[in-house]
Amino acid sequence: MSGPPPAVAAVRSAVRRVFSELPRETTALVACSGGADSLALAGAVAFEAPKLGIAAGGVTVDHGLQEGSGDRAEKVAEVLRGLGLDPVRSVAVRVGGGGGPEAAARRARYEALDEALAEHAPAVVLLGHTLDDQAETVLLGLARGSGARSLAGMAARTGDYLRPLLDLDRSTVREACSLMGLSPWEDPHNHDPRFARSRVRHEALPALESTLGPGIAAALARTAALLRSDADTLDALADALHERAREGAADGSLAVAPLERAEPSLRTRVLRRAALEAGCPAGALNARHVRELDRLVTQWRGQAHIDLPAGIRGRRAAGRVRFER
Repeated sequence: MSGPPPAVAAVRSAVRRVFSELPRETTALVACSGGADSLALAGAVAFEAPKLGIAAGGVTVDHGLQEGSGDRAEKVAEVLRGLGLDPVRSVAVRVGGGGGPEAAARRARYEALDEALAEHAPAVVLLGHTLDDQAETVLLGLARGSGARSLAGMAARTGDYLRPLLDLDRSTVREACSLMGLSPWEDPHNHDPRFARSRVRHEALPALESTLGPGIAAALARTAALLRSDADTLDALADALHERAREGAADGSLAVAPLERAEPSLRTRVLRRAALEAGCPAGALNARHVRELDRLVTQWRGQAHIDLPAGIRGRRAAGRVRFER
């Protein structure tokens, strides 16, 4: 008897590898938008989970940003139930806040997924990000100029969030979706040039492929993996520096003395982390902001505050870098 088509086998194998590392009592929840990538992931999870004795369900999030979004979310939930996934939830969220529409939608989505994780704990959420999504993330990080961590892209696992398809290209995953007999819904936002990721997907990456040749997405993903390993090591060292700089302060301020003695790569990580904790949106905080914060430590001449995203100000007073609105 012949096996499944190669594309289907690749997606199922990726899911199987992830499941082999999960405790049996874990509930695996597929975050499914109804798009081809997450539908293919849901199909593979529905096939593999029963064989391994893992409970598998799904979550679809209605962002309420388009007419009829609630009905579409319910239809996605019906498809997930039809695959045999249980439990399945359709969650309506309210999108708002700073950082732009993409960042606001992402925050609302992950808040809903966090709630699902808590409800079904111990649980993990499986995300349908592919190698092409990784390449787009790297280019967006490069455009922001936010340092090695942003260029490291997405990790295969971040806490309870897993990305089984991160090593598979989008064309393979979408072929698998079609071969599984699943009918995806294409979010019009994916083709809307108002959104940065859409422009990267449909303009920047094709232009790079045309100019430099094929394989750009895979090369960017490999670069992300290498940088992630380096960034993990530096982040661990920066965590220790952050603890020393925060010692004895409950207001989020940082002592200048330990920062002055630190290597720049560690100091800037601590300053960026402190700015994020103070309320700066990650997508809006860039290298220029961090560089100006660094000058409060290394080139202090009595300068005034530094304006940061979301109305946050950084300033130096009494030997500390402080963050305030």
